[in-house]
Amino acid sequence: MAAVMRATTMSETRGFLKALVETDGDRILGFTGFGVDVGEVLSSVQIAMAAGLPYTALRDAMLTHPTLVEGLIPLFSSVPSMSKADGDRAVLNHPISAN
Repeated sequence: MAAVMRATTMSETRGFLKALVETDGDRILGFTGFGVDVGEVLSSVQIAMAAGLPYTALRDAMLTHPTLVEGLIPLFSSVPSMSKADGDRAVLNHPISAN
């Protein structure tokens, strides 16, 4: 996961993070990931989803560095500008490696 400093320090740079975000309200509707210890990242997203928080809560959070969960910042920073004309969902893909 080349964009995630902790994965780089562990030499485990293969993987991705993917999220499904509601455009009206900005809630996280789904999340998946593949890579070293992605389960640790998933738990943070599950908490945000259970609390009904918008994706911006994770995007703007001050997350510990270097950790795998800080990979959520570039993922949720890649959300395109969305309007009603775009539909009611946006799928975010953040490739974390070219390996």
